Amino acid sequence: MPIGSMTFVLHTHLPYCRLAGRWPHGEEWFHEAMLECYLPLVRAFRRLATEIDGSLGVTINVTPILAEQLGDPLMRDHFREYLAERIDRAREDVRRFAEAGQRGKTAEFHLIRYEGIRAFFENELRGDIISALRDLEASGHIEIATCAATHGYLPLLDNESAVRFQVKTGVESHIRNFGRQPRAFWLPECAYEPGLERYLEEAGLKVFFVETHLVTGGHARGKTLGGVLGPYGELIREVPEEETVELPLQLGTTFKPYHVGDSQVSVLARNERSGLQVWSAAHGYPGDASYREFHKKDGTSGLHYWRVTGPKVDLGDKADYEPNFAYAMARQHADHFRGVVKGEMEAYRSGAGSPGIVMSSYDTELFGHWWLEGVEWLEWAIRGMAADPDVELVSAGDYVTRKPVTEAIALPEGSWGNGGDHRTWLNADTEWTWPEIRQRELRAEPLLKQDTDASRQLARELLLLQSSDWQFLMTTGQAHDYAIERFRSHLERFDRLADAIEGHYPALDALVSEYLELDNPFPAINPRNYAPLPSVSASLR
Repeated sequence: MPIGSMTFVLHTHLPYCRLAGRWPHGEEWFHEAMLECYLPLVRAFRRLATEIDGSLGVTINVTPILAEQLGDPLMRDHFREYLAERIDRAREDVRRFAEAGQRGKTAEFHLIRYEGIRAFFENELRGDIISALRDLEASGHIEIATCAATHGYLPLLDNESAVRFQVKTGVESHIRNFGRQPRAFWLPECAYEPGLERYLEEAGLKVFFVETHLVTGGHARGKTLGGVLGPYGELIREVPEEETVELPLQLGTTFKPYHVGDSQVSVLARNERSGLQVWSAAHGYPGDASYREFHKKDGTSGLHYWRVTGPKVDLGDKADYEPNFAYAMARQHADHFRGVVKGEMEAYRSGAGSPGIVMSSYDTELFGHWWLEGVEWLEWAIRGMAADPDVELVSAGDYVTRKPVTEAIALPEGSWGNGGDHRTWLNADTEWTWPEIRQRELRAEPLLKQDTDASRQLARELLLLQSSDWQFLMTTGQAHDYAIERFRSHLERFDRLADAIEGHYPALDALVSEYLELDNPFPAINPRNYAPLPSVSASLR
């Protein structure tokens, strides 16, 4: 009999970047993630699905705005161009480093890897990664969770109609793309405020996820302390514990789900120990000396030929990367992780007298992109746990629906951002954005009561304006000016459309067509969903 259950919750998200520039920001994010992360992960899941009868223990959230881009023919074609260019660079490096020993072997490794991904994408998937994910869920191997439509930071939207529209549009987009009603929901940035569960319940959702301290109380810790690997790279700034939020201690545990408030929606909190093993920039597996060094690239091709070597080794002193040794290390770390998870399970069972669940949540882009060997690690971690009779692999939705949830909890406000609160998205660098958003949310109320081409495009621009990515990038400095430009562009498009609708401009159709070419997600969007529900009485600040 298993001593506990395990689910990996992978948060898969990139901002909307269609026709929004390429290197160093924009579509390049999408292309890199497809090549290094999304396609290798799907290929690994398909391999595992041929070996394992039943769940892989993977609950993968694909945000609606990312799913829309994954299915966009233009984005697919641009990815093909990017991949062909990478293959050409690798092929040239094979010639350039033919007599360079290990460097030549690594060039061959890159070429084989890139060509293999292209063959998988074109020949096995027929260019359709959405269908591949849908099939993996239909076979019971994974569960696909959803999110707010454009990853809007829900506690700061301060508008019932806006919050509901983010949730409902996200769920409807998910159903259109993946063919079924989602059960699990990823709160953008794990940002929770009391009352949000009611919007999820209205949308038919069963479970969502939060950071550890919202369930256990005490100081925010773990990922909220900073120094982590995330979708845009390493966040160096660390937050002293005394600067984090401190919540009253609760009796809650991360090893079981709770109903939230008086709703029937359940919550699972991230297991801190298993999370630290992976996403910590200082203590996690990705910092091992044998793994590929992400930050050093060849000056000619841009490909990677060096390994981490050591935490304090300058980029100029990095040793050559040896793929075979690195991938062998990933398998060792996968086995070690299984031991960590079982230790967590046994400790909880010994104290509680019954098995619990370990929910390990990560940004998907960590695997393969920032941590090249991470996909191999995850595949072997799943394979090892599937063969271990002490571990039950399960999706989050299955766990909360097949085992009755008997306890309720009142969650406090918080997020998995630095400090455990809203400061990453609301601070001196970003506070100017929120009045702008709120003004457009109010202006949208009367304009979205009709379902027209113009109101649908206005709704898209409002959703894109609300993306939490813009404030995140402004705060971290990883793409500060780019984020401001993107925010202002959606602001301008919204205003021009609203002016044209209100003024009955004859050129409205041309303006709608122009903006639809740039911003075309959610083709079935329903503007009339932008309205409060009488049954939702929560007041969001």
